[in-house]
Amino acid sequence: MIAGYAQNGFAEKALETFKQMQFEVVNPDSTTLASTLPACAKMGALKQGKIIHQIIIESGFLSDIVIVSALIEMYAKCGSIDMAREMFENIPQRNVISWNAMISGYAQNGFCKDALKLFELMKHSGTHPDHVSFTCVLLACSHVGLVEEGCKYFNAMGDSYYITPTIDHYMCVVDFFGRAGYLEEALNFIIKMPVKPVVVVWTCLLGACKAHKNIGLGVFTATLLFDLDPKNARTYVLLSNIYADAKRRHEVQLVRKLMKDRGINKVPGCSWIEDHKMVHVFCAGDRSHPQTDEIYAKLEKSSWELKAAGYVPDSKHVLNDVEAEEK
Repeated sequence: MIAGYAQNGFAEKALETFKQMQFEVVNPDSTTLASTLPACAKMGALKQGKIIHQIIIESGFLSDIVIVSALIEMYAKCGSIDMAREMFENIPQRNVISWNAMISGYAQNGFCKDALKLFELMKHSGTHPDHVSFTCVLLACSHVGLVEEGCKYFNAMGDSYYITPTIDHYMCVVDFFGRAGYLEEALNFIIKMPVKPVVVVWTCLLGACKAHKNIGLGVFTATLLFDLDPKNARTYVLLSNIYADAKRRHEVQLVRKLMKDRGINKVPGCSWIEDHKMVHVFCAGDRSHPQTDEIYAKLEKSSWELKAAGYVPDSKHVLNDVEAEEK
């Protein structure tokens, strides 16, 4: 059950089930622990992750390379990159999974140059990178705008390691072209892909059009996405924001009307906070939390206190009505 919840995106349920397991005094095995750690990583539940780490030590599973790699991933995704590195350094015999966990951790936390250095160190150690390794490296190149280096790594996959790129690798290339503002190059790359581009690839390009305010290519990309996945709310939101940035309010209203006519709702944003070994989930517009009334009362009081203190937001930080509604 824990693995099923964790693998299908129900991280909170996975942690609840693990706690129930502890309450019923059922000792976890290595599979249990390896399945629960990704749930902690997903929710940023660092305290719970540390508790599981202690259980791993007490149970004698710290020599299990799969569990240690999961610990590295958990600490990295929870923002504790130093602890992740400490776990990595203490591995006596690293395999590609542990290398990938640390490289990915660096990339996800913004230490992209460290990720690239570690990738090169992995190669020199005699460990051959796999498709996950290259996904991590391409992601790192994207985050720091290393387009030329990213292209070299992508080409090396097939030329040096005989790895067939997956859709994740193609998306990373589109992403680093898009982030750098090379939108035409990104479009040409998509057109020449040997596999059919899926929705997420086109959505990546549309996001780049939004970032670089390219209305023409943005409309073209959104039109393709409307045909591929007409129920995807993200397409409508991105296109609406592109028009909003250009102060084209009429088009914004048309996109909103189209969205309403098709019965499409935006997925509410969610966040997690860990307090006293409990993970609380908050979603936009959700009032299911048992302390909802107290939370909103506190927010209202804080807002009133700011106004009473004479706080007025700088006009540069106030979104216009169109952008505010999109938010």
